[in-house]
Amino acid sequence: MGHVIVVDLGYGDAGKGTVVDHLCSAGPASLGGRPPRAPGGQGVAAVVRFNGGAQAAHNVVADDGRHHTFAQFGSGTFTPGVRTHLSRFMLVDPLALAAEADHLRALGVADALDRLTADRDAPLTTPYHRAANRARESARGAARHGSCGMGIGETVSYALAHADAPRVGDCLSPARLRRRLSALHDWYRDEFPSGEDVPDVDACAGAFSAFAGRVEIVGADHLHRLLRTGTVVFEGAQGVLLDEWHGFHPYTTWSTTTFANAETLLAEAGEAAGSATRLGVLRAYATRHGPGPFVTEDPALTADLPDPHNVAGRWQGAFRVGHLDAVALRYALDVTGGVDGLAVTHLDVAGARPDLRVCLAYDMGPANGMSPADGMGGERVARLGTGPPDLDRQAALTRRLLAARPVYAPLGRAEETIEDVLRAPVVLRSYGPATSAKETAKGLATFGRPLT
Repeated sequence: MGHVIVVDLGYGDAGKGTVVDHLCSAGPASLGGRPPRAPGGQGVAAVVRFNGGAQAAHNVVADDGRHHTFAQFGSGTFTPGVRTHLSRFMLVDPLALAAEADHLRALGVADALDRLTADRDAPLTTPYHRAANRARESARGAARHGSCGMGIGETVSYALAHADAPRVGDCLSPARLRRRLSALHDWYRDEFPSGEDVPDVDACAGAFSAFAGRVEIVGADHLHRLLRTGTVVFEGAQGVLLDEWHGFHPYTTWSTTTFANAETLLAEAGEAAGSATRLGVLRAYATRHGPGPFVTEDPALTADLPDPHNVAGRWQGAFRVGHLDAVALRYALDVTGGVDGLAVTHLDVAGARPDLRVCLAYDMGPANGMSPADGMGGERVARLGTGPPDLDRQAALTRRLLAARPVYAPLGRAEETIEDVLRAPVVLRSYGPATSAKETAKGLATFGRPLT
């Protein structure tokens, strides 16, 4: 099998963290992967984070009751010896990372930082990005996009516009770091003169220099070596339906949430195409945080199925719940190029709720300039059209989805229905939050070609 890439096929919050934790703790017998070359260990050498940043919230509950919301550390960190690598596609927030390390230490994981490496080319998220994010989102008023308020979009947009945007490697050069932080600080003050107070440059530079003294900062060749120490799990953040190019604009993230970044990293490290298993994660019902299209939303389910680890937030907005959406999931499979297998979570909930349904199609009115060939021109649509990156097209799709109506059928046995409507095998089932509440339905080593 080789390595594994874990991607959320929905709007996020499907349980990527608990799936990654299971893969790391279950060992090579579950994975079918290569054992580590070093003595000991569970067969998984490391978790590589390949998109997003400190806004990620991957909840893991260990069998002994410990709970941690993984943001930047890999969700396999509870398993001794499993390392985390923050790739160049990761947005690294040293202040949030320190707070996360403190919480892990309180849970008995004292060596999390010792097991962490960060690519020197990864962009840095700073208090200035975070403040700019909140100011911009507040200015949108009722048209807010549902940001996490962690500065993710501002980090990316600033880096695209400024060649001197701060990066992890700058933390090793105090003079360059201070110069780049000063430029960023001045930009923030110019853009948002009435924005919230932020730390001065000296304080920020001092904290980031301390980060460089504690964390191993590496070059691009590090991943090449890491991939040869054992199975590596690539852990994505957020979900495909929030992808920067394929999500429902403007309710999206500034991040590529598909398999693309992970496969780019593998290719750069010399791995052959198709050397990693593509694992798509979904709940047995649908959820979404904050505003944006959600065709199968059901207020009764939102009231009846609270999630203790996902609640309404000041910046994200409400946590919304709905029925399984085969149309949206087919779209996610289409834009990613398919998966080798599916990991389905919250099957314990589905088994206790006979009222849950599956949406097989949308009733949608025709859109100007669209035809049935686009998958957006008929009244009843079972599959949404895809195309090259085009934000205007995605915005038009968003407007239609906001008015779409679901066409339902009974859910039945969730895992069987999911295999039937998505034409992909369910290879991992989750019946609860704890590590042991998972079972591998089919050996991950036996996957064939990607299915769509």
